[in-house]
Amino acid sequence: MKDLLKLKSSLSEEIENILNEQIKLEAHASSLYLSMSSWCDDQGLENAAEFFAKQSDEEREHMLKFFHFVNDRGGRAISPEITNIPADFDSFRSVFEQTLQQEMYVTEQINNIADVCAKAKDYTTFSFLQWFLQEQIEEEYVARRILELFDVIGEAGTGRWEIDKQLLHVSYEEK
Repeated sequence: MKDLLKLKSSLSEEIENILNEQIKLEAHASSLYLSMSSWCDDQGLENAAEFFAKQSDEEREHMLKFFHFVNDRGGRAISPEITNIPADFDSFRSVFEQTLQQEMYVTEQINNIADVCAKAKDYTTFSFLQWFLQEQIEEEYVARRILELFDVIGEAGTGRWEIDKQLLHVSYEEK
Protein backbone atom coordinates (compact mmCIF):
# COMPACT_ATOMS: atom_id res chain seq x y z
CA MET A 1 0.00 0.00 0.00
CA LYS A 2 2.81 2.39 0.85
CA ASP A 3 4.24 1.94 -2.66
CA LEU A 4 0.92 3.00 -4.17
CA LEU A 5 1.14 6.29 -2.30
CA LYS A 6 4.54 6.96 -3.87
CA LEU A 7 3.14 6.77 -7.40
CA LYS A 8 3.58 9.86 -9.49
CA SER A 9 0.88 12.50 -9.39
CA SER A 10 -1.72 12.40 -12.12
CA LEU A 11 -0.68 16.02 -12.79
CA SER A 12 2.33 16.75 -14.92
CA GLU A 13 5.00 18.86 -13.29
CA GLU A 14 4.25 21.70 -15.71
CA ILE A 15 0.53 21.74 -14.90
CA GLU A 16 1.15 21.40 -11.17
CA ASN A 17 3.47 24.42 -11.35
CA ILE A 18 1.02 26.62 -13.27
CA LEU A 19 -1.81 25.62 -10.93
CA ASN A 20 0.36 26.63 -7.98
CA GLU A 21 0.96 29.96 -9.72
CA GLN A 22 -2.81 30.35 -10.02
CA ILE A 23 -3.17 29.58 -6.31
CA LYS A 24 -0.78 32.45 -5.65
CA LEU A 25 -2.68 34.75 -8.03
CA GLU A 26 -6.01 33.98 -6.33
CA ALA A 27 -4.48 34.55 -2.88
CA HIS A 28 -3.03 37.87 -4.07
CA ALA A 29 -6.45 38.91 -5.41
CA SER A 30 -8.05 38.01 -2.08
CA SER A 31 -5.55 40.15 -0.19
CA LEU A 32 -5.88 43.01 -2.68
CA TYR A 33 -9.67 43.04 -2.37
CA LEU A 34 -9.43 42.95 1.41
CA SER A 35 -7.17 45.99 1.27
CA MET A 36 -9.64 47.72 -1.06
CA SER A 37 -12.41 46.90 1.41
CA SER A 38 -10.48 48.58 4.21
CA TRP A 39 -9.73 51.63 2.06
CA CYS A 40 -13.40 51.98 1.07
CA ASP A 41 -14.47 51.62 4.69
CA ASP A 42 -12.04 54.38 5.66
CA GLN A 43 -13.61 56.57 2.94
CA GLY A 44 -17.11 55.99 4.37
CA LEU A 45 -18.14 53.85 1.40
CA GLU A 46 -19.87 51.06 3.31
CA ASN A 47 -21.38 49.17 0.38
CA ALA A 48 -18.11 49.19 -1.52
CA ALA A 49 -16.32 47.99 1.63
CA GLU A 50 -18.79 45.11 1.90
CA PHE A 51 -18.52 44.41 -1.86
CA PHE A 52 -14.74 44.06 -1.65
CA ALA A 53 -14.89 42.00 1.55
CA LYS A 54 -17.15 39.54 -0.29
CA GLN A 55 -14.83 39.61 -3.31
CA SER A 56 -11.92 38.82 -1.01
CA ASP A 57 -13.77 35.82 0.43
CA GLU A 58 -14.69 34.65 -3.06
CA GLU A 59 -11.09 34.83 -4.28
CA ARG A 60 -9.96 32.86 -1.24
CA GLU A 61 -12.57 30.21 -2.09
CA HIS A 62 -11.18 30.10 -5.64
CA MET A 63 -7.67 29.69 -4.25
CA LEU A 64 -8.84 26.80 -2.09
CA LYS A 65 -10.57 25.10 -5.04
CA PHE A 66 -7.26 25.12 -6.92
CA PHE A 67 -5.38 24.11 -3.76
CA HIS A 68 -7.59 21.08 -3.10
CA PHE A 69 -7.63 20.10 -6.78
CA VAL A 70 -3.82 19.93 -6.89
CA ASN A 71 -3.68 17.88 -3.71
CA ASP A 72 -6.56 15.63 -4.78
CA ARG A 73 -4.73 14.82 -8.03
CA GLY A 74 -1.66 13.71 -6.09
CA GLY A 75 0.27 16.94 -6.51
CA ARG A 76 1.55 19.26 -3.84
CA ALA A 77 -0.28 22.54 -3.48
CA ILE A 78 1.84 25.34 -2.07
CA SER A 79 0.49 27.93 0.33
CA PRO A 80 1.73 31.19 -1.17
CA GLU A 81 3.42 34.12 0.48
CA ILE A 82 1.61 37.32 -0.45
CA THR A 83 3.48 40.62 -0.66
CA ASN A 84 3.13 44.03 -2.28
CA ILE A 85 -0.50 44.69 -1.38
CA PRO A 86 -1.22 48.42 -1.53
CA ALA A 87 -2.99 50.04 1.41
CA ASP A 88 -3.91 53.28 -0.35
CA PHE A 89 -5.58 53.95 -3.67
CA ASP A 90 -5.76 57.05 -5.86
CA SER A 91 -9.53 57.32 -6.01
CA PHE A 92 -12.80 55.45 -5.69
CA ARG A 93 -12.89 54.95 -9.46
CA SER A 94 -9.29 53.73 -9.55
CA VAL A 95 -10.20 50.93 -7.14
CA PHE A 96 -12.70 49.60 -9.66
CA GLU A 97 -10.38 50.20 -12.61
CA GLN A 98 -7.79 48.09 -10.82
CA THR A 99 -10.49 45.48 -10.12
CA LEU A 100 -11.33 45.18 -13.81
CA GLN A 101 -7.63 44.95 -14.72
CA GLN A 102 -7.15 42.25 -12.07
CA GLU A 103 -10.10 40.22 -13.32
CA MET A 104 -9.03 40.50 -16.96
CA TYR A 105 -5.56 39.29 -15.96
CA VAL A 106 -7.05 36.33 -14.07
CA THR A 107 -9.13 35.44 -17.15
CA GLU A 108 -6.00 35.55 -19.28
CA GLN A 109 -4.11 33.30 -16.86
CA ILE A 110 -6.91 30.73 -16.66
CA ASN A 111 -7.13 30.71 -20.46
CA ASN A 112 -3.37 30.08 -20.57
CA ILE A 113 -3.72 27.16 -18.16
CA ALA A 114 -6.58 25.74 -20.24
CA ASP A 115 -4.40 26.00 -23.33
CA VAL A 116 -1.54 24.12 -21.65
CA CYS A 117 -3.99 21.45 -20.43
CA ALA A 118 -5.49 20.99 -23.89
CA LYS A 119 -2.05 20.63 -25.46
CA ALA A 120 -1.01 18.16 -22.75
CA LYS A 121 -4.31 16.27 -23.15
CA ASP A 122 -5.02 16.75 -19.44
CA TYR A 123 -8.77 16.86 -19.92
CA THR A 124 -9.51 16.40 -16.23
CA THR A 125 -7.81 19.70 -15.38
CA PHE A 126 -9.24 21.29 -18.52
CA SER A 127 -12.72 20.31 -17.37
CA PHE A 128 -12.02 21.64 -13.85
CA LEU A 129 -11.11 25.03 -15.35
CA GLN A 130 -14.45 25.45 -17.12
CA TRP A 131 -16.16 26.63 -13.93
CA PHE A 132 -13.49 29.30 -13.44
CA LEU A 133 -13.75 30.50 -17.03
CA GLN A 134 -17.51 30.93 -16.61
CA GLU A 135 -16.96 32.70 -13.28
CA GLN A 136 -14.64 35.19 -14.96
CA ILE A 137 -17.43 36.29 -17.30
CA GLU A 138 -19.38 37.37 -14.21
CA GLU A 139 -16.38 39.01 -12.53
CA GLU A 140 -15.50 41.14 -15.55
CA TYR A 141 -19.14 42.02 -16.27
CA VAL A 142 -19.75 43.33 -12.74
CA ALA A 143 -16.55 45.40 -12.75
CA ARG A 144 -17.49 46.94 -16.12
CA ARG A 145 -21.02 47.78 -14.97
CA ILE A 146 -19.69 49.45 -11.83
CA LEU A 147 -17.28 51.54 -13.88
CA GLU A 148 -20.23 52.62 -16.01
CA LEU A 149 -21.80 54.04 -12.84
CA PHE A 150 -18.84 56.39 -12.57
CA ASP A 151 -19.42 57.53 -16.15
CA VAL A 152 -23.16 58.06 -15.68
CA ILE A 153 -23.26 59.45 -12.13
CA GLY A 154 -19.81 60.96 -11.69
CA GLU A 155 -18.04 61.43 -8.37
CA ALA A 156 -18.72 65.14 -7.90
CA GLY A 157 -20.88 66.27 -5.01
CA THR A 158 -22.76 63.29 -3.63
CA GLY A 159 -21.84 61.13 -6.63
CA ARG A 160 -19.50 58.86 -4.68
CA TRP A 161 -22.22 58.01 -2.18
CA GLU A 162 -24.79 57.50 -4.94
CA ILE A 163 -22.40 55.10 -6.68
CA ASP A 164 -21.85 53.36 -3.36
CA LYS A 165 -25.64 52.90 -3.01
CA GLN A 166 -25.99 51.63 -6.58
CA LEU A 167 -23.37 48.92 -6.02
CA LEU A 168 -26.08 46.91 -4.27
CA HIS A 169 -27.95 46.61 -7.57
CA VAL A 170 -25.12 45.50 -9.86
CA SER A 171 -25.22 41.79 -10.64
CA TYR A 172 -24.76 39.31 -13.44
CA GLU A 173 -27.47 37.02 -14.65
CA GLU A 174 -26.48 34.36 -17.14
CA LYS A 175 -28.51 34.66 -20.31
